[in-house]
Amino acid sequence: MSASTAPVIADRGESPWRRALRRFIRHRLALAGFIVVLAFVLVAIFAPWIAPYDPIETSWTRIRRPPSELYWFGTDENGRDVLSRVIWGARASLMAGVVSVIGAVLIGVPLGLLAGLAGGWVDALISRIADAMLSIPFLILAIALAAFLGPALENAMLAIAITASPVFVRLARGMALDAKSTDWVEASRSLGNPPWRTAFVHVLPNIIPPLLVQSTLSIAEAIIAEASLSFLGLGQQPPQPSWGSMLNSAQRFLETAPWLAIAPGAAIFLVVLAFNLMGDGLRDALDPRADRR
Repeated sequence: MSASTAPVIADRGESPWRRALRRFIRHRLALAGFIVVLAFVLVAIFAPWIAPYDPIETSWTRIRRPPSELYWFGTDENGRDVLSRVIWGARASLMAGVVSVIGAVLIGVPLGLLAGLAGGWVDALISRIADAMLSIPFLILAIALAAFLGPALENAMLAIAITASPVFVRLARGMALDAKSTDWVEASRSLGNPPWRTAFVHVLPNIIPPLLVQSTLSIAEAIIAEASLSFLGLGQQPPQPSWGSMLNSAQRFLETAPWLAIAPGAAIFLVVLAFNLMGDGLRDALDPRADRR
């Protein structure tokens, strides 16, 4: 065996997930996005130990102080440390993004699999509802649902989950329709397996890669949605810190205290950009055609 053929054979024996991981690591922008996301996650987890001050403690003697050695990001209109509020606000934003997308997956994927495998009027009903929801702008529908449910972070996450679920319905339905005519699905049916077993044992594992990509990109959208809802007073309620509510308070002081808007705005920008870079990297890494290029 020549030395030139040995790496090819070794690569063929490598598992698909290992190959995907290797391609993801080689994707520099995706790896940078992963590092930024990991940093924000660690900051959110260890917020009680990292934050230098209590994020809701007010002080009338330090109102709107500019950034300094004591207060790296300055203080707000109530004398609260902006850095501490940004650190604690990462918890609300990341939790809203991740929990909302998990909820959207749990709602959308079973409905999409049901529509794709059942067909008939079930498919028509689920598809038309999903199309109707997708015809409304994402943020407008999220605002309407959050206003109906009431101002609270939990209600905002539920509204975002419901609003994001049609994307996963269409994704799961499309993959289920592709798998419906394959030999292995027909074999599963001929063996007498119930539809739910065919869907979750034979179809679902084959749509995990596109679900991972879509979930990563949807988390970025959910974080923006949560910040928008908090900005409008429909998400995290004061005095608990949230990047969106911090921007809402900062708009009154853009000329006199611009640091109040720079810190939470930069945090939203960085984490959303990082999730988008991760999503692009996952899409390239999990693409089965990558090995043929």
